[in-house]
Amino acid sequence: MRIAINTRFLLTHKMEGFGWYTFEIVKRLVENHPEHTFIFFFDRAYDERFIFGENVTPVVLKPQARHPILFKIWFDRSVTKALKKHKADIFFSPDGYLSLRTEIPQIGVIHDINFEHFPEDLPKSPRNYLRKYFPKFANKANHILTVSESSKQDICGTYNIDPDKISASWNGASDVFKPLSDVEQEKVRAQYSNGKPYLLFVGALHPRKNLKRLLAAYEQLSKSGHSAFELIIVGEALWKGSELESEISNSLKEHIHFTGHVPLEELARVMASATVFTFVPYFEGFGIPLVEAMKSGTAILSGNKTSLPEVAGDAALYCDPFDVDDIHEKLVTLLDNKTLRADLIQKGLERSKLFSWDKSAENVWNVIAKTAERS
Repeated sequence: MRIAINTRFLLTHKMEGFGWYTFEIVKRLVENHPEHTFIFFFDRAYDERFIFGENVTPVVLKPQARHPILFKIWFDRSVTKALKKHKADIFFSPDGYLSLRTEIPQIGVIHDINFEHFPEDLPKSPRNYLRKYFPKFANKANHILTVSESSKQDICGTYNIDPDKISASWNGASDVFKPLSDVEQEKVRAQYSNGKPYLLFVGALHPRKNLKRLLAAYEQLSKSGHSAFELIIVGEALWKGSELESEISNSLKEHIHFTGHVPLEELARVMASATVFTFVPYFEGFGIPLVEAMKSGTAILSGNKTSLPEVAGDAALYCDPFDVDDIHEKLVTLLDNKTLRADLIQKGLERSKLFSWDKSAENVWNVIAKTAERS
C-alpha cells in the first residue's frame, strides 16, 4: 500500500501539538509497517530526522501552507496533484485538513472544534476558514479520527456525522516525563523560579487556555498567604496570546516567569519539579500536558470542561475554569493539603499507564487498513 501523509507540522525546534502528534504516530506507522510505502508531504525543506525509514518518500509541495488562502492552494491543488503523481492509495492527515478535489480515500484527525464554540478567540481570517471548511472536511473524509470521546460527541453533534464514521483514540505522552529526585528538583527551581516552589502551566498562549483567569487567581493567591509560590508559564504566543505579559501587575511581574518554548527533555524536568500543574482551559480536545504531569508525579489542578475530566479521571482536583474564585480556592486547597497532593500524585502515576503512543498508533493503523480495504 502507498500511504500519503500530511507532515507539514514536522518542524525542527518548533513542534507544538499537531507536530508532536504527527511525530509520535507517523514514526510508529513507518517503523511498524516496513512492507508499505509512506509518502510524506512537507511544505518546506525538511529535517532528515523526520524520515523515519527507508520506506519513506519525502516530497516538498509549494506553497508553504501557513495562511488560509495558502491552505486551500496547498491541499486542493498541490496535494491533489501529488496524490495522483505518486499513485497514493490513501491520504492520512494528522491535522484534519483534506483535499476537497480528490477521490482518493482520506482519513482526517480532527482534534477538536473549539473554533465552532468560541470563534471570538481566533482572528477573523483563520476563524472564517476553519468554520467554512472543517464541516466540509468532516463530510469528505472516508473516516475521521479524534483524540477523546468528548471530541467525538462534539463533532458528531455539531456536524451531524454518523458516530460509526468517527473513531476516538487517546493520545500518549513521551517517556521522558518521570519523577525527579529532590536534589534534581532543587536544581530546576534554582534555574527557573529563584529557588522557590512553583505552579506550572504548559501550552500555547491561546485565549482558550484561560491564562487570564489563571493569572487573576494567582494574584488572589499572593494576597492569601501563599506568596512563596512562583508561577512558570511554558509556551509560545498563538494569535491573541501575546498581550498577556503586559496585563500582569507590577507587583507580580518578578514572580511570574514566561519561558517561551522549552525543549522536551528540559520540559520534563520543569514538569516534575512543580508543586502543582495548573491546567484550566475552558475548551480542550485532549490535553497531553495532563498525561505528562501524571507521568511526572506532579499534582494537578484541572478545569472541569470538555475532555479534561475524561483524561485526568480521579487524578486531579477540578475547578470551574470560568470562575476565578473557584480556581483560587482549589489552588489553596491543593497547596495547603500535602496529603491530597500525594494522593493525586499516586493516582496520576497509575492512571498514566492508560495512555500510550504505541496504542494510539496501533488504533490509527487499524483505521487506515480498514478504510483502504473498504475503498
